[in-house]
Parts: sequence; C-alpha cells; structure tokens
Amino acid sequence: MERLRTPGAMRAWADARRAEGARIGLVPTMGYLHEGHVSLVRIAKARGCGAVAATIFVNPTQFGPGEDFEKYPRDEARDLAMLDAAGVDAVYLPGVRDMYPEGHQTFVDVTGVSQGLCGAARPGHFRGVATVVAKLFLAAKPHVAVFGEKDYQQLAVIRAMNRDLDFGIEIVGASIVREEDGLAMSSRNAYLAGDHRVAARCLSRGLFRAKELFGKGERDAAALVAEARAAIEGEPRAKLEYAEGRDPVTLSPRSGRVDAVTILVSAKVGPARLIDNITLGN
Repeated sequence: MERLRTPGAMRAWADARRAEGARIGLVPTMGYLHEGHVSLVRIAKARGCGAVAATIFVNPTQFGPGEDFEKYPRDEARDLAMLDAAGVDAVYLPGVRDMYPEGHQTFVDVTGVSQGLCGAARPGHFRGVATVVAKLFLAAKPHVAVFGEKDYQQLAVIRAMNRDLDFGIEIVGASIVREEDGLAMSSRNAYLAGDHRVAARCLSRGLFRAKELFGKGERDAAALVAEARAAIEGEPRAKLEYAEGRDPVTLSPRSGRVDAVTILVSAKVGPARLIDNITLGN
C-alpha cells in the first residue's frame, strides 16, 4: 500500500493507474476509521475498481468556530493498518498546508441542497466539504467515489457538485453501518461513554419507530417525523437539533401524504453532535 503525502504524488499515482487501464475507486475519509469506512472500500472493489485509493484528511475548512477540529479523534497508524488489511492500494495523507497553501482563496459553494439541516446548524460547513472533495477528485482522478449515507446531506451536496461541475465521476452512496444496538457508526462515537453512549441510541430508536409506523401504513410525513422527534425529545441527555422529512433525492421538505421520505435527525449527546437518517419507501 503506497502512502502519498502531496497533491503531486497523488496525481502521479492516478495518472499511472489510468495509463495501465485501471478503474480507480476513491474512498475519502477524515480518519479514525471504523467498519463503516472499510465497507466503502469493499463497495469500490465490487464496482470493478482495480485500483482503490483512500484519503485521510481532517479538513479544517468544514469546522466552524468552537467546533471540534483540534479534538477530532486521530490515529494514523491504526487507520493505515485497517486500510492495508482491506486491500487499499494507496492512501493519500496530505497536510493542511498541502491542501491550503499560503494565498489559497478559491472555494466551491453548492447552493440548494446545502441549505437547512446541517447547513443551518453549521454555517460554511458544506462550503468546506465541497472544496476539499473537489480537490480530492482533481488529485485522485477517480472513476468511482464512495460515500456513506449517514452523511446524507453531504452526499447530496457532492452529487450536485459532481453533476454541475462535470466531474463525470460515479458517486456511490453506501448504506449506514450500525452498531449492534442500532447506533450509526461514526468516528465521533469515540466521544461517547457511559450514560451518554446509552442515550445516543435515541436517534436510531426514533428512526426505527418511524419505519415501523410506515410499515403499518402511515404515510403522513409529519406523523412519521413526529415519531422520530419524540424518541429524541424523550431522552433527557439528548438535545434535539433537528428532525425533518425530506425528499430522498432533492432534499426538499416533504409534508402531507408521501410514498417515500428521508427522515434526518441531529442531536447533541454529551460532547458529541450526532446525525442519523432513514429512507422510507421507494
């Protein structure tokens, strides 16, 4: 497994793989990996990618003032061992100065799908996400890029950017991987311990209740969202940030009767800001 530290090294690797006729798969991450990340590697391989690259970069431009950039969990040695075991061919590990050299002044701003939800709670977040992913795409030159559906709004932003800027990359959304108790796997789960870890289950519990209600025939978006909201609001150690029903493709708000809806939730549990979602219907 090759370790690449600069944009030039990443581009050289990508050019060589393309010259060999390989289909390149890319798995962007911020490190502190878990089984959910490893599943993205497997998906890239299943999509016929003979060369798979992962990236590890904690991107400062997607963190706002007072957020957890400095405290974000990091363990490069562990991450590299996991990626090597998963069969990754190259890992791109740029530094902040490599990605944002002195004088950097260009950013990518995706409107529309970035509004509301996490976009409202974290101003500037998706501008940072779109910018860093665009830079990763340009360096790694992938045919396929795989992202987890846990960050559902992020996935929608990346798909819009890929479409609007003509990157021509196949963007693959991967199903959420969950812990045995239903909690969505996340690097930020490392912040949870004791009662907070137990309390965090309220997010998935509410979504599963909405799913059960949908299975019984309920199609009113407000009623389904209310079920998810109630589970979080009923947990005293959780502070609800949002619970909303959105169109699974456009992320526009849904109300009234729906055949399909994505319910997205966010809550602060102890030191961790957690997000989760579930798509009901086709």
